[in-house]
Amino acid sequence: MAAIGFWDRVKLAWRILISAEFASEVNEGLVQLAKTQTKAALPPERVHASGLMLLAALQREGRLVDFLQQDAAGFSDEDIGAAARVVHGGCRKALQQFLDLAPAMQGAEGQAVTIPGGFNAERTRLTGNVSGQPPFKGVLKHHGWVATDIRMPSISESLDPRVIAPAEVELS
Repeated sequence: MAAIGFWDRVKLAWRILISAEFASEVNEGLVQLAKTQTKAALPPERVHASGLMLLAALQREGRLVDFLQQDAAGFSDEDIGAAARVVHGGCRKALQQFLDLAPAMQGAEGQAVTIPGGFNAERTRLTGNVSGQPPFKGVLKHHGWVATDIRMPSISESLDPRVIAPAEVELS
C-alpha cells in the first residue's frame, strides 16, 4: 500500500471533520477492514483438536486414559502387567492408525556413535559429560522417534473435541 502524502492526509482529515456522511463511510470501511484482517481466535479445544482426537483413539482402542487415571497402588504387579498388555495392544493399533514412526537415529541401543558438528539438536539429545565441540563420541541409549507420515483426519465443527470418551449408560 502506497503512503499518503502529508497534504493529502490533511485534506482527508478536513473532509472527515466537515462531512458526517463521509466520516461514517470511513468508519464503516475501517470496521470492515478490521473484520477481514482480524482472524477470530480459536478456542484451545479447536487449536488442539487433532491431539485430542489422538488421545480419544488411544482411549477407545487401548483404554489409556482409564489406565493412567487408575490408582495402581492397590494392584499387584501381575494385575498391572496384564492390564498393560491390553493397553499396549490397543494403543499400538491406534498409533499406527494415525502415524508412521521411524527411529530418529539408526543403530542399536548400546552401540558406539559419533555425533558430527551441525547435528540436529531436535533429533539428538546429548546427555552425560557434554563439553567441548563436536564431533562427540558416545553410546546410543535410545534411538528416538520421528513421525514419517501423519494421517490425522479433519474434525467436524459439530463435534466437541474435548470429549475423549463419552459416558456409557446401560439401560435396563
